[in-house]
Amino acid sequence: MNSPKLLLVLVLLGFSLSNSALSAADKPNIVLFLVDDMGAMDTSLPFLTDEKGTPVKHPLNRFYRTPNMERLAAQGTRFSQFYAQSVCSPTRISIMTGQNATRHKTTNWIKPKSNNRSKFTPANWNWTGLTKSSLTLTRLLGQSGYQSIHVGKGHFGPFDHEGQDPLNLGFHVNIGGDSIGQPGSYYGKRNYGNKVKGQDEKNTYGVSHLTDYHGSDTFLTEALTIEAKKAVTQSTEEKKPFYLYMAHYALHAPFNSDARFAKNYLKSGKPKNAQAYATLVEGMDKSLGDLLDHLNALGVAEDTLVLFLGDNGGDAPLGGAHDYGSSAPLRGKKGAHYEGGTRAPFIAAWARPNPANPHQKRLPISQGTTQTQLATVMDLFPTILNLVGQEIPKDHPIDAHDLKAQLSGSPNPDRPEIFLSHFPHEHRSNYYTGFRHGDWKLIYHYPVGKQKQRYELFNLRSDPFEKADLSTKNPAELKRLFSEMTTHLKAQGALFPVTADGRKITPVAPEFL
Repeated sequence: MNSPKLLLVLVLLGFSLSNSALSAADKPNIVLFLVDDMGAMDTSLPFLTDEKGTPVKHPLNRFYRTPNMERLAAQGTRFSQFYAQSVCSPTRISIMTGQNATRHKTTNWIKPKSNNRSKFTPANWNWTGLTKSSLTLTRLLGQSGYQSIHVGKGHFGPFDHEGQDPLNLGFHVNIGGDSIGQPGSYYGKRNYGNKVKGQDEKNTYGVSHLTDYHGSDTFLTEALTIEAKKAVTQSTEEKKPFYLYMAHYALHAPFNSDARFAKNYLKSGKPKNAQAYATLVEGMDKSLGDLLDHLNALGVAEDTLVLFLGDNGGDAPLGGAHDYGSSAPLRGKKGAHYEGGTRAPFIAAWARPNPANPHQKRLPISQGTTQTQLATVMDLFPTILNLVGQEIPKDHPIDAHDLKAQLSGSPNPDRPEIFLSHFPHEHRSNYYTGFRHGDWKLIYHYPVGKQKQRYELFNLRSDPFEKADLSTKNPAELKRLFSEMTTHLKAQGALFPVTADGRKITPVAPEFL
């Protein structure tokens, strides 16, 4: 016969176990679907809006085919003014930390084999990225019992550094993640860029962990999708809440055509590279649809939050002028300081909406709506952690705001509409700081080398495509934004360009101020 003490222990143990199981079941799954180099215009789903906030289609929206993005947007809300950094690694580390690139100091893309430092870049910029000691979203999710799954592009750190392997950063599964920023090839026949035995081909960076598909006809986007579905199935069977970081290598170069969709663009009149790029877009969209279908088949769609976004402006090989290209009518593209370089698509939705679902009650998302208030990639960090009830350490400063109010369909009256993009490097745009507050945007160009100090000022409400520089016509706004910009740079510990002999170059107010 059981003693009362033993019975009490068993009851308490059972209570503890049931509470643990309830705790795990009480946490939603999260899919963060990140697309490389996808600008706001690389889709049939319009993100740009008119003055009333209604989405408006532009010519590029009529070229691409993304029915599953349209499906996801119908289930949730899209953001018309969602900002990322103008290149990839800064954005990816901002997602992981909730910090602006100015603060975490990985302000340029990470070169896999060496320091990607330009001539006048500060020597102490964070070219090695994240480390084992970095506080990351995935580490905090792990504390809440999540199985964090990394699929696709990492680019968190160079070779032979801790950030090379996502498993060092709080992920429990890593498929395809490494230091490389692009695949050597999207083709299974080319081993996704790994060396092909017996062929004298260029030694390009290969995608890791996909040897089962080497020599096959499986396109890289499809291989990653298949592996993601397997990992999600396993977590579901083990009754673990999962965080799937689905980071496609698409749409980054090389622009290998996905044969499954090539016929859709043969009569488009676009150059061959542009047609290939469109197949990458459609293949990515199919991956999104396949994952949504898989979540439904597993019976976990109602319990799964899907966050879809791009990591910087578009880089489609459409030809034309640099200022107006793949993000048209937005000005600029990836690597540029204009809106086309930093505006990215963002959609948030439950994989299967049901307002009665407990998770969806905690984070209601309005369906079929467009949110016109500004938001940034940093905002994903507190939004996700607050949803799952995981506290953010007080000694970890973030540059972000919970998106809960905006996802419900209303603007957040407490959020300042501010975005800082600091780039002390050379790329399509060199050595600049961009600062937006409300309708106004300032771009400061540092006097570095042969580049002269100058200012650009735009009102994005009246001039969303940045055609009219108002820096000399509106000195009051220029003065206000310049003062705010320097305040934010100081608060985030900005590193500034340097002279040839190593002296720091800080912003200088225009003389007429």
